[in-house]
Order: sequence, then C-alpha cells, then structure tokens
Amino acid sequence: MNLELSEEQTAVRRLARDFADREIAPYAADWDRAESVDRSIVKKLGDLGFLGLTVPEEYGGSGGDHLSYCLVTEELGRGDSSVRGIVSVSLGLVAKTVAAWGSEEQKREWLPRLCSGEALGCFGLTEPGAGSDAGSLTTRAVRSDGGGAYVVNGSKMFITNGTWADVVLLFARTGDEPGHRGISAFLVPADSPGLTRREVRGKLGLRGQATAELVLEDVRVPASSMLGPEGKGFPVAMSALAKGRMSVAAGCVGIAQAALEAAVSYAAGREQFGKPIAGHQLVQELIADISVDVDAARLLTWRVADLIDRGRPFATESATAKLFASEAAVRAAGNALQVHGGYGYVDEYPAGKLLRDARVMTLYEGTSQIQKLLIGRARTGVSAF
Repeated sequence: MNLELSEEQTAVRRLARDFADREIAPYAADWDRAESVDRSIVKKLGDLGFLGLTVPEEYGGSGGDHLSYCLVTEELGRGDSSVRGIVSVSLGLVAKTVAAWGSEEQKREWLPRLCSGEALGCFGLTEPGAGSDAGSLTTRAVRSDGGGAYVVNGSKMFITNGTWADVVLLFARTGDEPGHRGISAFLVPADSPGLTRREVRGKLGLRGQATAELVLEDVRVPASSMLGPEGKGFPVAMSALAKGRMSVAAGCVGIAQAALEAAVSYAAGREQFGKPIAGHQLVQELIADISVDVDAARLLTWRVADLIDRGRPFATESATAKLFASEAAVRAAGNALQVHGGYGYVDEYPAGKLLRDARVMTLYEGTSQIQKLLIGRARTGVSAF
C-alpha cells in the first residue's frame, strides 16, 4: 500500500492550504461573530474548481479523484468549517448526486452552474419531526396536471446552504407505503412560488454557515424534476450520505489539524513555572493525543476515498471514518482548549470556535449512534433498527 500523495494531489493540497490561509482563516472569527460567511467566497471556490471536484469535465466539473476532494475538504475545514460545509453540501451531497442519478437534461441544466459557483445546492432531507429516522419524513408530493407535475407540501429543518441555495435536492413522499418506501427525490428551484426559507440563527457552532428551515406550501414541481425513479428517493439519499460522511470526516480532520497547530503554537509561546508550557510533560501529553487523533482520522478518511476511486464498497468504512473523525475532532479541540487554559475560553483564540464547530459533526449526516448502528449491522448482519 502506497500512502504517498501524487504530484497532482500534492499540488491540489497546497493550493487549498494557501487559499484557506489567505481567504478563510483571517476572517473566520469575524464570520463566526457575525453569524455569516462573506458570500463572495463562493465565487472564489468555484474559480479554483473546488466546487466541481470529481464531477466529469464534460458537465463543467474539475474531474480529479476522491482523495483530492478529501484533501481540499480538510484544508477548508482547517480554515473554517462553515466554508467547508458550503462545498460538502453543494458539491458533495447535491452535484455528485445529480451526476450519479440525474438525466442528461438534469446534468446539463444544473452541473455547470453548481460546479462554477454560479449556483449552490442544498440537501432537503431532515424535517422537524424526522432526523435520524429519515424514512418517517412527512413532506408529500401529490401528482397534478394529469401526472405532468407534483404539488409539494411540508417542511425541512437544519438545511445547510438553505438561504443561499438556488436548487433544493428535495425528498418527499409520493406513495402511501410506510417507512422509506414511496419516497422520491426532486430538484426544486429555490425560488419556486410557495417555497419559504427562514434562517436558523443562534447556533452553537458553524455559526457562519447559512442554515435554514424550508417551508413548502403548494409548490408545483414538474415531473421532469424527479431525480431517479419514482419511489426510489431513499436509495438516492442514502448513496449521497454514504459519500457525504467521507466529506464530513475530512472536514473533521481539518478541525483536528487546526487544533493541533493552535495548541503547538500557543504552548511554544506561553511560559509558566519558568519555561514554555510546551516543556511540561502533561501539556505534551495533550498535544500527543491530538496528534494521534489527527493521524488516525486522516488515514480512515483516505481509506474511504481509495475504496471509492477503486470502485469498491465503502459505506461501512465511510460510517467508520465519520464516527471516529467527528469524535476525534471534539477531543482534539477540547485538548487544544485545555492547552490554552483560560485564553482558550475567549474567541480571541481559535480553540473555543474549533470545539463548537466540532460538536455538530457528531450530530449531522447521521449521529455517532447511527454510525455505530450501521457499523454493527454490517459486522453482524443483524439490523438494530
């Protein structure tokens, strides 16, 4: 097994790191306080090709492999995970899903715009009453106009990019079957009449990210907007989330790496008991724990990318990477805060923000408990649901 990056991957990583250091990290604290990222960042991400990674060039994408995508996602997460989320959702959950499941017309309509940053996508699965149990969603799409359209009613909650998006990858129930059967996927323009977006503010972390509640009241959607076969929307969602968990894991590696860099820098400059605290064994222990978590999370994430690029099954490995990396990011940020002492508790230093941003990673795209259920079912062959 060769874990050395290729020249192309090294160049992509360097490009992403330089971009994060120049265009993201210097503004992350201000964006966090304002609860809003500067929207001009979207065009910059598009210009560098970061919103089109792994999407075929014939549809306006940047091409490339999934490891390169992880390298970019990690560096964006190191700079500010609120920016990382823009890419993870618009590209990772929406554009990649359109590329995998969309008709030729849908690909031509949406992928060039999504990959350039001209348009953003959001993933409309979670509802106020349906989080981990996504199969119980109640948003309903009813046939109209002799089958030529659907009328959609319902609501979605905690939707990343929700107030910025130009298209919603929306999941709604089109049949009467219980559970996940009868759910279909649609590409719904965000400016459709009857679709209202309300920003969610006051979040613990990812405060700069545009998070919204979507309310759909008699929204008319052409039948041609259905993504994939009718009644097969749940497999569409699950396939998107399987790859999306890799993206979240990569972003968590970035958070943990930022925690490591912040802890080492602070420990080298802070003196107590007559010497830099980096010279104290228990501080070194905290830093060593962060370093081990970074390396382990990164390797688990790279394994998922390698499996995808080789066309091998990856869902269990993706759940494993997401579980470990998200919990590791929380530990790493907590340890970095401990190294900073009281200064870690104020937002002049990055440790507190890293901890707040890391905490949600254990919740979305499947909680840590859901990941354990997925891993346990895969290893035993017995469903715990």
